[in-house]
Amino acid sequence: MLHPSYSDLMKVVNSEVEPGEAKVVNSRYSIVMATSKRARQIIAGDDALVDAEGRKALSVAVDELNESKIHIISDDEE
Repeated sequence: MLHPSYSDLMKVVNSEVEPGEAKVVNSRYSIVMATSKRARQIIAGDDALVDAEGRKALSVAVDELNESKIHIISDDEE
């Protein structure tokens, strides 16, 4: 099991949203897709933004998201 929990990650991701604005993520699916995409980037050779020594790419991606080193953007913002 990965820590932090999905709900904790959702709070971190949505923490910069102003009251009344649409949340960045509304479901666990969004968190899973974002972290798996980032893990694939790390596996492909991108530099990790947190300590990654001896750790799996998915764990590193979750920590990056939890520490606000990466941000989830919508398709509209790309």
